[in-house]
Amino acid sequence: MLKGKKIILGITGSIAAYKAVLMVRLLVKAGADVKVIMTPAAEGFITPLSLSTLSKNEVLSQLSQNDSWANHVMLGRWADLMLIAPVSCNTLAKMAHGACDNLLLAVYLSAVCPVVLAPAMDEDMWKHPATQDNIRRLQSFGNQLIPVNNGELASGLSGEGRMAEPEEIFQFISSFFKTSNELAGKRVLITAGPTYEMMDPVRFIGNFSSGKMGIALAKECSSRGADVTLVLGPSHETVPEGLTVQKVRSAAEMYEACKKVFDDTDIAIMCAAVADYTPAEPAKEKIKKSGETLVLNLKKTTDILKELGAIKTANQTLVGFALETNNEKAFAQKKLEAKNADMIVLNSLNDAGAGFGHDTNKISIFDKKGGEVNFDTKSKTAVAADIINSIISYIHA
Repeated sequence: MLKGKKIILGITGSIAAYKAVLMVRLLVKAGADVKVIMTPAAEGFITPLSLSTLSKNEVLSQLSQNDSWANHVMLGRWADLMLIAPVSCNTLAKMAHGACDNLLLAVYLSAVCPVVLAPAMDEDMWKHPATQDNIRRLQSFGNQLIPVNNGELASGLSGEGRMAEPEEIFQFISSFFKTSNELAGKRVLITAGPTYEMMDPVRFIGNFSSGKMGIALAKECSSRGADVTLVLGPSHETVPEGLTVQKVRSAAEMYEACKKVFDDTDIAIMCAAVADYTPAEPAKEKIKKSGETLVLNLKKTTDILKELGAIKTANQTLVGFALETNNEKAFAQKKLEAKNADMIVLNSLNDAGAGFGHDTNKISIFDKKGGEVNFDTKSKTAVAADIINSIISYIHA
């Protein structure tokens, strides 16, 4: 699984750096090409000589050395994956805020590949709100986290913060590459963001959806090899490269964009917050202020999920979203049946950290086969992985 994979192993100043020797050995033995980058602090815990001998590559630690320049941009583009293990509390904070005072951080900021972090620190440092905030921030950037272990720490205490063992990290990396092509050859349609329904040339009816969840889903599908079409309503979020993006404004435009590609779609994920109603006759000129009230005549928009559910085939998987404020489970299950969807992802505005605008989300998933799975609050990147894992499991069940 790792044969021919190009992996950068970053090592920071932590007592857990000694585990990097076994980490390199496991990766190289599996056929990976490993380049090691150390922070200056890491050299106080482990010597570059052992790592260069095992990796068969020069260990890098300085931006320039012996009149030569370590090209951090090319290093960041060379790798299939960047693993930082251990990542210390200090480096974690620097990464979360874009600091760049050593070669490892420069390569991290230049990396276009997935980044995996294996933290190592004492329990009090790990549990500090600043550290946990940095973890959430890094996950929101798309970095993947290998959970810390509970065990003996450098302080002599026992608790959370111990870096995962090399064998555990190796298994994580192997599983990552195994899933990276799970959707190869699949065509995925995803809708994201709000719709704007025009009242007149300058005003609209809309909602607070940012598009973050749908974009995270598109990125996750693309990382697993899918050919992704993202139909995106008005959004200020950055869209990753490699996606086919169709920008739309209204519910009608979103429906037309989806209808054009749905027949050739294997998986459709309707994540957008589509308006239920639109002005029946938008004013051609700006509506002037007059009187104490303004009455708008609204008409229903096309129910995109229901329309696609009516024409989907047995070879297609259709996933909808439900954002509810009360009787959440009952409404989600009713929507699942009424729209002929295969799965419904439920958000509740009663859950902290869920809904529009947040970098986190909390979901439950219901499927047509009677399955129900509830997840804890996570970054939207992690939630996207949970959703895609659930879809794949459903398809192969």
